[in-house]
Amino acid sequence: MHAEIAQLVEQQLPKLQVAGSSPVFRSSMRPGRSLTCQVSVFCTFVMNMDPFLLIIDFLLLIFSFGAMHVISKRYFIESLDFLSKKMRLSSDMAGSTLMAAGSSAPELAVALFAILMAGHHEAIGVGTIVGSALFNILVITGVVMYIKGKAKLVWQPIFRDIIFYIIAILIIGYVFHSGEVNLLSGLLMMATYVVYVIVVYYWKRLFPYEDIEGEANKNDSPEPALSHGKIARVNIFDRLAARYQIMTFIISIGLISLLSWLLVSAAVGISEALGVPEILIGITIVAVGTSVPDLISSVIVARQGRPGMAINNAIGSNTFDILVGLGLPFLLYALIYKEKINLLTGNLVMSTSILMGSSVILLLFFLLSKWRTSRLVGIILFILYLLYLAHMICTNTC
Repeated sequence: MHAEIAQLVEQQLPKLQVAGSSPVFRSSMRPGRSLTCQVSVFCTFVMNMDPFLLIIDFLLLIFSFGAMHVISKRYFIESLDFLSKKMRLSSDMAGSTLMAAGSSAPELAVALFAILMAGHHEAIGVGTIVGSALFNILVITGVVMYIKGKAKLVWQPIFRDIIFYIIAILIIGYVFHSGEVNLLSGLLMMATYVVYVIVVYYWKRLFPYEDIEGEANKNDSPEPALSHGKIARVNIFDRLAARYQIMTFIISIGLISLLSWLLVSAAVGISEALGVPEILIGITIVAVGTSVPDLISSVIVARQGRPGMAINNAIGSNTFDILVGLGLPFLLYALIYKEKINLLTGNLVMSTSILMGSSVILLLFFLLSKWRTSRLVGIILFILYLLYLAHMICTNTC
C-alpha cells in the first residue's frame, strides 16, 4: 500500500506547481478519483504550499483593511466634508458625491488597482465591487432593519436611490452577460452616474420632504469617529490634518491607493496559495473586509434612531460602487490599453441576479409596508447572504 501511494505521489508531482496550482488541485480532487489518489494529491499540494508566505499575505490583508478604515474614516471623509462645505453643497448632493466617494474609497481603489495592474487580476476588482454590493444590500440593510423594526422611513430619498440602483444593476448585468468590457461600457456607467447626481440635485424640489433624521442628528452627540469635522485631536497628525484639509485630502488618496495595491497583491497571493479562484477571494474576503467598517457605522447610526439614513447610505453607496467603482476602472482600462476586458461571467451573472432580485423585493416590501422596517425581513436578508456565501464557496472549491 505504501509503495502504491508513493508511486501515485511521484506521478502527480510533475503536474503540480510549486506555489500551489489551483486548476490541477481541483481537477485532481474530483469525486471520481480513488480515496488513495485524493489523499496523496492533497498531501503533495500541502507540502508544495509555503505556509510562511500564506501567513504573511493574510497579515498584510488584515493590516490593509484596518489601515484603510482608519485613513478613510478619520482623515479622508473629514477632508471631503470640509470640501463639501467650501463648495456649499446640499446634504443630498454631498452625500451622493463626495461622501459616497469617501465611504466607497477602499472598494474603488481596490477595483482600480486590480483591473489596471499587470497580470489580469480584474476578477478581484470586479468581485470586490459585486461582493460589497451584496453585503450592503443584504447584510447592512438586514441588520439595520432587525435593530429598528417597524421604524417609519422617509420614502423619497430611498425610493430615488433604489430606482437608480436597479438601473445600475441592469447596466452591469448587461455588461456581464456580454462577457466583455469596452470603452462604451465605461462611458455608459459614468454617464448614468452623472444623471443620478443631476436627479439628486433636483429631487427635493420635485418631491419635497423633511429630513427628520438629519435634523435629529444635529442634536445628537455621536461617536467621534462618525462626527466629521469634530474628531478629537489627540495627536499632532490630527491637528495637522484639521489645519491643512486640502493636503490631508491628497495624502489620504495616496495612502489609500498604496494600501489598495498592497491588499490586491496579498489577495492574489492567497488565491494562488489556497488554489481558489481570484473572484472568490474578491467576492468574499476582500468585499467583506472593505464593508465591515460600514456595517459598524450603520449599526451605530441605527441605534441612534436613524435607520433611514443607514439604509439610504447602503443603497446609495452601492450605486456609486457599481457605476463609478466599476465604470471608472473600465473606462481607464479602455483608454490606456486600447483593448477589451474579457470577463469570466458565470459567478458574476448569478451574483447580479441576486442583487436585482433582492432590490426589487426590498422595494416591493417598502411599498406594501408603507415604508416601515421589519425585523423578519431583516433576518431573511441576512440568511440569504449566508446561503449565497455558502453556495459561492462550495461551487468554487468543492
